[in-house]
Amino acid sequence: MKPRFAVTSWSEPPVAPNPSLVAEPLARAEGRLELSFRRRGEDTVLGHLYQQGCAKARFPRREVGAHMTAVTLNTSGGLTGGDRLSTHVEWGAGTSATVASQAAERAYRAIGGVPARQETRLTVGEGAFAEWLPQETILFDDCDLARDLRIDMAPDAAFLGLEQVVFGRTARGESVARGRFRDGWRLTRGGRLIYADVLSLEGDMQARLDRAAAARGCRASASIVGAGGGLAARLDDVRNALGNFPLWGASAFDDMILIRCLGQTGADLRRMVLAALAPLRGARPIPRVWQI
Repeated sequence: MKPRFAVTSWSEPPVAPNPSLVAEPLARAEGRLELSFRRRGEDTVLGHLYQQGCAKARFPRREVGAHMTAVTLNTSGGLTGGDRLSTHVEWGAGTSATVASQAAERAYRAIGGVPARQETRLTVGEGAFAEWLPQETILFDDCDLARDLRIDMAPDAAFLGLEQVVFGRTARGESVARGRFRDGWRLTRGGRLIYADVLSLEGDMQARLDRAAAARGCRASASIVGAGGGLAARLDDVRNALGNFPLWGASAFDDMILIRCLGQTGADLRRMVLAALAPLRGARPIPRVWQI
């Protein structure tokens, strides 16, 4: 006789989830900074300041005449996936001011496929002179950062701007093998677009930077844009200042000057940037936060 088997289906009773094991949403940093300058007599003074979240501003003492300096900082310590940082700066009519950053920005590993977003809006009023001189942004492996810089100038205003990127902590021999980085510039004067530039890198950034037509193996890059104020007339001085450096280009057109620099390391790039800025800035010393 064949043995008989009884098969019974059963299931365990539902178990309530342990609150200590439930994944919580990742913390996201958000910051918004609104800053404006106005004219008071012969001096440039603070007109408006609004700080929210991790975006802050500080104001060191004046260094040269009526020119003013503001220093921005991100108290979160860096950017990762989902973070949002917004900066709006307005130079009122006839003002003269430099906005620099307190330290290098850092874009860390992003989790979840959501990029960190850094939005900057600069408005330069009639007869104003604006300098936008942040320190470098350092990209880490698996970063995901989208930057958007837009400048709106009055027809008779002057603007000098800088953005620089270092791919990995080069002093430690790091590079960026994976990640995404998108960087966009748009500059308008009197409502007319006069300059636009977009850089987009995705995947193996190190391999792309190694290409001869890209960065020839360099790990740091900078773009300097000047418009109005006679900055284009200083092209020869800029070229002379950069003459001993290997990889750079400088050109002038339509009352604008455009400079690009490539460095093997972040330190190399900083030396190039300082050399290029010197003839453009005249007697004004570099912001103290840049001095290391």
